[in-house]
Amino acid sequence: MTERDRYDDSDFDSAVEQAERTARKGWTAILGVTGLIGVAAIATVVVCMAAVVGMVYVVMVINR
Repeated sequence: MTERDRYDDSDFDSAVEQAERTARKGWTAILGVTGLIGVAAIATVVVCMAAVVGMVYVVMVINR
């Protein structure tokens, strides 16, 4: 007979644990990239708003 029991699920359990670790790493990467995209979007909005304020200032100075 073999050393392992007929109902030994250790291979299955280790595969499930590895899949769960990989899934956690994947979700961490997805969340990190999403956060970076959010920060980039906010920075873009701030730069555009600063440009609009600067253009309005130039127009107001010219029309004095």
